[in-house]
Amino acid sequence: MWITSSLTTAITPTAIALGNFDGVHLGHQAVIRAVVPLAAQRQGLPRAELPPAGMPLRGLSHRQRSQLSLPSAGVQPEAGRVTPMPTVMTFFPHPQEFFSGKARPLLTPLPEKAAQISRLGIGQLVLLPFDQSLANLSPADFVDTLLVKHLRVQHISVGKDFCFGKRRQGTVDDLKTLAARHGVQVHIAPPVDLGADRISSSRIRQALEKTDLETAKALLGRPFSLVGRVVPGQQLGRTIGFPTANLYLPAEKFLPPTGVYSVRVHGATPTPYPLVPGVMNLGTRPTVKGVALIAEVHLLNWQGDLYGKTLEVYLHSFLRPEQKFGGLDDLKAQIQRDCGQALEELARSPL
Repeated sequence: MWITSSLTTAITPTAIALGNFDGVHLGHQAVIRAVVPLAAQRQGLPRAELPPAGMPLRGLSHRQRSQLSLPSAGVQPEAGRVTPMPTVMTFFPHPQEFFSGKARPLLTPLPEKAAQISRLGIGQLVLLPFDQSLANLSPADFVDTLLVKHLRVQHISVGKDFCFGKRRQGTVDDLKTLAARHGVQVHIAPPVDLGADRISSSRIRQALEKTDLETAKALLGRPFSLVGRVVPGQQLGRTIGFPTANLYLPAEKFLPPTGVYSVRVHGATPTPYPLVPGVMNLGTRPTVKGVALIAEVHLLNWQGDLYGKTLEVYLHSFLRPEQKFGGLDDLKAQIQRDCGQALEELARSPL
């Protein structure tokens, strides 16, 4: 998937799904999938329109750029194709964060969002830097300048509550009217419900705050996960027989309550499957006088070197709150019980 934050390096023409898409939940997927069928038609791109590999993403930090996957320089697309590129256009930072000046915890920080969008078959992600000039655009300029002039949009997909332009004045009806002047079709994805209520990022956060992982999974269409690179820790776990992988998590990642979870882990083995079962402690490790919040994962019935690898840890069930023990022997005995309970929990719910 090609990722850019510059309209001048975007691959055009486009079929665009518009939105913030934090979480890329089932409701978001309904919006995005409306432009995916075009991917089957697009087997190559005109060479003149393919941005050079490694193009820097202006407006993103070096760490964020390094975590995003850019296309290989060796791939040469088929020349002469003019079918629209299935594209997601989203905003960075989140508009609410821009206006409030406060960091917004994200269900899917930028690298996770990009990975989930790519898995849906999208060929391009346009990360539009959200600044004052963008905030001041009228609805008409948003459509005429950004979408039509720069991105040469041919199809647009949005949710029914999508708003755009200065002070969010533009509605989906305005979008349809403005786009129609250019012969552009607008698809309005109907809401996706679970039970009596609409699926939303807020519902997912509420479920996670209650450690209701089953509801979060149903809303997302996949288990909630933490993605992080394995970094060196105190190596205390291996001294008591339970080596752990310490994950470096993005500061903006929304986290569930501290405690112990049964998990399945992707990234430990060379092949995607099977996922490795494990136990994760999310907390400050009060027994050993820890201070900083950390995610530690112990893989069950597995051995190997994980340093430097990026793991995706799928949360399966909440086992217990974090607690302080009288000593390492008590901690070791509890971890042993946690491992047994995790294996039982995971066995009852195979993938």
